[in-house]
Amino acid sequence: MSDVVKNTCGACDACMTTERVEFTKEMRKDYTILIPDMLPVHFKLLKNIFTQKGYRVGLLKNTGRRVVDTGLKYVHNDTCYPALLVIGQMISALQSGKYDVNKVALMITQTGGGCRASNYIHLLRKALVKAGMPQVPVISLNLSGLEKNSGFSLTPEMLYQALIGLTYGDLFMLLKNQVRSYEVNKGDADALIEKWVKELSNQFKHKKGYTPKGMEKNLKAIVEDFGMIPLDKTDKIKVGIVGEIYVKYSSMANNDLEKFLVEQNCEVMVPGVMGFMMFKIDNRIEDINLYGGNPAKKKVVQALMKYCEILEGALCDAVTKYSDFLPPSKYAHIKELIKGVVGLGNKMGEGWLLTAEMLELAESGYGNIICAQPFGCLPNHIVGKGMIRKVKEIYPRANIVPIDYDPGATKVNQENRIKLMLAVAQEEA
Repeated sequence: MSDVVKNTCGACDACMTTERVEFTKEMRKDYTILIPDMLPVHFKLLKNIFTQKGYRVGLLKNTGRRVVDTGLKYVHNDTCYPALLVIGQMISALQSGKYDVNKVALMITQTGGGCRASNYIHLLRKALVKAGMPQVPVISLNLSGLEKNSGFSLTPEMLYQALIGLTYGDLFMLLKNQVRSYEVNKGDADALIEKWVKELSNQFKHKKGYTPKGMEKNLKAIVEDFGMIPLDKTDKIKVGIVGEIYVKYSSMANNDLEKFLVEQNCEVMVPGVMGFMMFKIDNRIEDINLYGGNPAKKKVVQALMKYCEILEGALCDAVTKYSDFLPPSKYAHIKELIKGVVGLGNKMGEGWLLTAEMLELAESGYGNIICAQPFGCLPNHIVGKGMIRKVKEIYPRANIVPIDYDPGATKVNQENRIKLMLAVAQEEA
């Protein structure tokens, strides 16, 4: 069974009428679903949730210049950098010979919003046709009902479990960033995360670690374990990272930005994924508030938002009660910071959240901020680079540098610009 999708962007010779190959119930039995690995720890936990439901899932690990070159070959170079990288990673993986292209499917997210990310799936299908692999199904992971496949469905239970997985992942990221620059024994944080990912994966297999009591116990134990890591608390430059979600989190997209900053004697802070998820959910509520909509849908979305707030509260409580680590700011507080700065209707790309995260980082003591953005991503240039002056009016000591990432940008130039920002931070320390 397939749906006919007509591509008419006119940007390249790959624009042609193609058939959408459905991921069927029969395929579910022996097909492997490949997923881009934007956040290694978070996605390992999400993989276990899919596996528990009977899906065979593989996380793509291939990186390097070959991915970029493959993306340039099969995606129009006016397309934003994340699309180029994700599609390049998928196509190069299929061309590597590691996978049976007749027994593999690809998964990609669709937000349903105004960002071009909702159209990556169509660009990917065109790339598959151009690469001679039109038979490979592409699964849309979305909450908007944009596409459906008889062999895959995102159930409410899976969604709730995925949000819990993201909560654990955010906690690991938060704690690791606050200890790894000070580790007496380098690698302690990574080893501890590996241990806990295995433990949580085992719990997920036995349907444990999801209940409120199970989560509370795990979160407490994780925080206490990180608190036992020997640290040498010397002075470090505190740097926050904001930006387009893929470039902000993916080491392949940002040229190992976090690793580079640690090497430059910095402590790094990156806002968690849960804030972005709550932003996307909250947008649906705000849309109904601003423009009207289905009251029943609003109640469902509000219930989901409430669940996220419970998870967020559990994480913050664990960090506050059982350690001296800095807890993340809650979404409600971040939303409050943006009042009078950017309207809540500004939600393309990362929307007002990106500006709010800059304000929150400056408030939390991470006023040296890198805004990582794909070159040509207009929404993020507006709420990122375009809001620097306003942020500095509120926090005059904020030291913000926008860094563009694209196939033609050199790592040396990016790092030199960051070093200049760090030099200013050192002078003002």
